Amino acid sequence: MKKMEQELAYGRLVPWRGTVPADWVNVQLQPALQVSQQSVYCNRCQQASDTKLTQLPNGAYYCYQCIQLGRLDSHMQLLTIPEPNHFTSSRQPLSWSGQLTKIQARVAAEVLTAVQQGQNHLLWAVTGAGKTEITFPTIAWAMTQGWRIAIASPRVDVCIELFPRYQAAFRSIEMVLLHGTSPLKYRYCQLTICTTHQLMRFVAAFDLLILDEVDAFPFANNTMLELAAQRSLKATGVQLWLTATPNRKLQRQKSISYLPRRFHGKPLPQLHLEFCWGWNRCLSRHKIPARLLRLIRKKVAAGQRFLLFVPRIKDLSVVDRVLRMRLKTTAKWATVYANDEERGLKVEKMRRQQVLFLITTTILERGVTFPGIDVIILGADDRVFTAATLVQIAGRVGRSSSRPTGMVHCLLGHYSTALCEATAQIAFLNRKGAHCE
Repeated sequence: MKKMEQELAYGRLVPWRGTVPADWVNVQLQPALQVSQQSVYCNRCQQASDTKLTQLPNGAYYCYQCIQLGRLDSHMQLLTIPEPNHFTSSRQPLSWSGQLTKIQARVAAEVLTAVQQGQNHLLWAVTGAGKTEITFPTIAWAMTQGWRIAIASPRVDVCIELFPRYQAAFRSIEMVLLHGTSPLKYRYCQLTICTTHQLMRFVAAFDLLILDEVDAFPFANNTMLELAAQRSLKATGVQLWLTATPNRKLQRQKSISYLPRRFHGKPLPQLHLEFCWGWNRCLSRHKIPARLLRLIRKKVAAGQRFLLFVPRIKDLSVVDRVLRMRLKTTAKWATVYANDEERGLKVEKMRRQQVLFLITTTILERGVTFPGIDVIILGADDRVFTAATLVQIAGRVGRSSSRPTGMVHCLLGHYSTALCEATAQIAFLNRKGAHCE
């Protein structure tokens, strides 16, 4: 194996067949799968499966729980070379020329101190607070120490948006972007940006693991992904969690930094509740509420860009079809959902203002930034819109200093507990932010 090929196994679980040459050093091998009478345990995803569901025609067994990373079977091994941290040290890896606000700088110093002391840490920052930039000093310090760093998020969209921002901030540092449809091949780098699923490929690799949007699906309450994150860290590694809507477990962390103010100093947009009786009945009849149509016409006439959130995938086609029949305009729009193969392309078109609006599920509730937009939530009282989801959706609005305000229209049939909680949380955050110095 060439040196470059050996680097691919540093801190990684590489599927392997056959023997290992005698001149390879520090190689560790383990069975890909451990088969017992009733179950098959996978050493990559650390999950057990029923043998009756996993046997192949040739008599081998496979793991279906991490098959999206490539099939492992019981005739294979997992090869690892312990992480050597072979990186060229840089005294000044940070090329970012921006400046943190006074509050951001204070929080950034708290985060850096926690990481230097080896403490896991939560950065609880409102949407639009600039938490990405707040991580820059910590990452820069870690790089000067020769640390290997991963920034992982449950959402592909978040990873795609973060990658160019970190590239611009650390121009001299090699980094790689990993997700299920990434055109980039894996290579050994000091900084890895990836989805949380990709962490299943790593073992004791990272000195610092930053989990962005840690409360988001599919990571939240997912034992498999939580185990993967923990195993990807070295025994001495540190985790930094970033979110605007931490769950109660995260809020109980001993080490927390709190930033309740957006970078431009303006408050979070509050939910504007608008009653829309029978919205769900309209959708079931393949129609849309008249209130929604009037609101969209008003936005389109004003040239106001926006996101329209609907509760379920099946609602996308209903709304899209009605608008194409009833909306007399040259404006362009598109529908977006989690498994949409063109999702990345459509999001990029929205960024470039090639479409006026997107009709979307909650997949775009977080991690994407479109300056100057408004938001409409159809069926905001539906159970799919939790309090955390509503706060995140509201956070899509007012993200730029050129337009730090905007409207969050919630079309609902009745008040829900989630709506009440989200409204109260936004009001609380705005009060905290107003007194934050």
